[in-house]
Amino acid sequence: MYPWQDYSGRTSPLKLAVFVALFGPALWTALSFAMGWLQPQPFTAAIREIGLWTIRLIFIALAITPLRSVLQWPRLILVRRMIGVAAFAYAIAHLSLYTADQMFDLAKVASEIVHRIYLTIGFTAVIGLSVLAATSTDGMIRRLGARNWQRLHRLIYAIALLAVVHYCMQSKLDLWEPTIVAGIYGWLMGYRLLARYLGVRGRLPLLWVGALGVIAAVATALGETAYFWLAFGVDPTRVIAANWSLVTGVRPAAIVLGLALAVTAAGSGRALMRLPAKRRPGFA
Repeated sequence: MYPWQDYSGRTSPLKLAVFVALFGPALWTALSFAMGWLQPQPFTAAIREIGLWTIRLIFIALAITPLRSVLQWPRLILVRRMIGVAAFAYAIAHLSLYTADQMFDLAKVASEIVHRIYLTIGFTAVIGLSVLAATSTDGMIRRLGARNWQRLHRLIYAIALLAVVHYCMQSKLDLWEPTIVAGIYGWLMGYRLLARYLGVRGRLPLLWVGALGVIAAVATALGETAYFWLAFGVDPTRVIAANWSLVTGVRPAAIVLGLALAVTAAGSGRALMRLPAKRRPGFA
């Protein structure tokens, strides 16, 4: 069975579109490298770009479960495995580019991984992704048993957290996108906890989904405030005030809130579309 086919052997437009899209970032990075668009440090830029897409794909894979529930789109689960395996492939490419940048000196690469904590964290995440990719087949699900397989693949929650920490430590001062990723991680984990303990058949009411978005945004703002206060002694009120102003650009908390509310709005629209015509709200 080809990656773009569903379990019936038919071509799935959704799987085909996602399969093609997954090659896009890698091809664009390769083209940019070949054309000299990544100067003055092409390897560094390529390593960073592929690493960014590794993290993005991990989070897209994590988002499948809440999105299929909120959007009432069960077939979305068909692309989760594909995206997860792609995240592993990008992680290997990220590590390979770093090795190439070190002139394939494996002893130096190993030494750097051991002595630089953010590289140790990143390498641990790559090992975790390797385990999940190796056990992602239907055959491994049957061999391990569905329950054991599911427990093993919950490692993705820890791997995603390691990816966030690695990203934050590697970015140093430029923490705009890492802070957004951290806020999204909070939303994704919060959704799973709420759905497990407060959901109905694993589904969370849209009111709770919207409220969770507000909570995640507030937590993102507070986390950003705490970081700048502890690391640089910046007055917390200045950072909090920046979240209500566009002077310093759109802050991470606003991005997290916007994404969460967009998902909630999409879920509301989907629910409205599925209502029988006589039950839809209208105007007299």
